[in-house]
Amino acid sequence: MRPDIHKYSFTAMASECEILLGGLAEEEAKVLAQSAQDEVKRIEHKYSRYREDSLLSEINNRSREAPVNCDQETLNLLQKADLLYRTSGGLFDATSGVLRQVWDFKKAELPNPEALEQLLSLIDWSAVVCDGNTVSLSREGMELDFGGFGKEYAADCAAQVLSNGGASSGYVNLAGDFRVVGPKPNGQPWSMGIRDPRDPDKIFASIPVNGGALVTSGDYERYIEIGDKRYCHILNPRTGYPVNYWQSVSVLAPTALMAGSFSTICMLQEEQGREFLERSKFPFLAINHEGQIIQRSAPDTTNR
Repeated sequence: MRPDIHKYSFTAMASECEILLGGLAEEEAKVLAQSAQDEVKRIEHKYSRYREDSLLSEINNRSREAPVNCDQETLNLLQKADLLYRTSGGLFDATSGVLRQVWDFKKAELPNPEALEQLLSLIDWSAVVCDGNTVSLSREGMELDFGGFGKEYAADCAAQVLSNGGASSGYVNLAGDFRVVGPKPNGQPWSMGIRDPRDPDKIFASIPVNGGALVTSGDYERYIEIGDKRYCHILNPRTGYPVNYWQSVSVLAPTALMAGSFSTICMLQEEQGREFLERSKFPFLAINHEGQIIQRSAPDTTNR
């Protein structure tokens, strides 16, 4: 690590994360990085489905008794969830998190069909009622889950903290979701590696990034294998079963929220996802189920 580049590692959202800052004095960088970490953890605390004291848990557990008042930040995220639902043709559904109740990616077992069918009846974005500054869920057992874009939102917010604090070189990395504040102190781009989806120890592509965000969605982050078939954690809300067309989809976009949304929607749309990415005009690099590389950019790809 160069002396003018400072790296800070931390754990958030059950993931290993890091912040790199360049062009700042060590003490200044340390204080600024801590502020960005605090922002990530604030968002995690507020929207984690695993915390009983989070706002999201309050909505999931109490909104059928009475609508829950939400601040502007939460209302904005609900609007984003609605946009993603409409953009994806209903495949990106923030009520689909209930499927985790029958999918355990630590056990090589398929879910019970009857239990899965019961959960599918609870997935319905149109049953989320937003009225002014309140939100409620109209069906018993329904849940909101921002896991599909929460990490990316946190990366953008942390990067904004860094920029507001005077940083002009560095990036936020939340478990491989990169939000770049600015290029290296010498003006050169950061080289972002994309992991080979079939070899965790290999980087099969590197992409130079000066700003914006690079986010990858893939079938290798959490999965089980039964026979010769892989079942990943990205689940189709209509069938309740994992998608299986793409191994990996990486998207470059102005924000991590935007890049992650497009990469996830591509995964969910399976074979039709390529056309969706082409229409987006964003640079991307994707690997389909046959290992074929499809891209609109010029990354430095290595031999696989």
